[in-house]
Amino acid sequence: MALEENNCYRDSQSLHDDCKACVGYHVIITMADGSTVDGIIESVDADRVNMLVGEDVMEQEDESKSSYQRQPVGFGRPGRRFRRFPRRSFPLNRLAAIALLQYPYIMPPFPFFPYFIY
Repeated sequence: MALEENNCYRDSQSLHDDCKACVGYHVIITMADGSTVDGIIESVDADRVNMLVGEDVMEQEDESKSSYQRQPVGFGRPGRRFRRFPRRSFPLNRLAAIALLQYPYIMPPFPFFPYFIY
C-alpha cells in the first residue's frame, strides 16, 4: 500500500492498467534509472508503451539576410519556438512510475451564456 502512495509499482500489471487508463493524456513517466519523460500516451501493448514525446525546436535565423536587414539583439520578437512530438516506445519493465501532468483550472472571466434569462 505504501508503494502505491508513492506511485511505485511492484508488479507490471498494475502499471499496465494505469497506462491503459491514461491513453490520450499528457503524463510524466519515471524510468527505473531515475530519468523522467513527459509526453502523451498513444497506445499500450503487452510489454511496451508508445508515447508522443515533446521536444522544443527553435526557428533558425535566415543566414541570407545582410546585417543591415536584421534587427539588433534585444529588439523585436525573439525566435519562434515549435514543439514536435516524435513517437517513442518504452518497455514496461523499465518504467518505475506514471503520473498525470496536472494543468490548473482557469475560470473564465465571463459567464457561459451571453444573455440573462428573465
